Amino acid sequence: MQTILILGATGQVGQQILQLALCHPEIFRVIAPTRRPLTHHEKLDNPIVDFEELPATAQCWKADLALCALGTTLRQAKSRAGFYRVDHDYVMTAARLSQNAGTPAFGLVSSLGADLSSRVFYLNVKGETERDISAVGFASLTIARPSLLIGGPRSTGRPLEAIGLFLGKHLASLLPQRYQAVSTLQLAGALLEAGLDATPGLHILESEQLST
Repeated sequence: MQTILILGATGQVGQQILQLALCHPEIFRVIAPTRRPLTHHEKLDNPIVDFEELPATAQCWKADLALCALGTTLRQAKSRAGFYRVDHDYVMTAARLSQNAGTPAFGLVSSLGADLSSRVFYLNVKGETERDISAVGFASLTIARPSLLIGGPRSTGRPLEAIGLFLGKHLASLLPQRYQAVSTLQLAGALLEAGLDATPGLHILESEQLST
């Protein structure tokens, strides 16, 4: 029986990971630090935190597996600095706290095209986060790089993404599998399965692997 830590449990992918974990017969405890309370569940430990000042107490971070779906958009963050703070700094702080507490396995939701040398700011930040996560020292690290995601409702409108999803759905047969939209449930399931397997080393789940 295992304990799992979920970061970003209120987001699209995080909600799916949370529901899968709560129903999983091999998981007996789920730790999900959030800014606002989650629905009560007998397996769920839901510390309310401020991601600007995360508590360092080990009981918040010690798990058999940590899965991170933290992330925002430039529109929500309102600046590049704000986006970087969430998609890099929050992720790295939580990852280091988790590793310092003895968590051996970590899974991260990144993005198709993540590249430290990319001229696209979003992809550059994702690439930097991947690089820095890889240096933390987890015995097992899985990084998922999904294409556009389809799933639950967004908290705010994303018109450009909506156009991309519309084209992705209706032109799917014309697109290489790598660029086809991936459901949030497929992504959550693949990341959870890989994390529970906890094969030593670094493992990259490319977008085409998430939809099979």
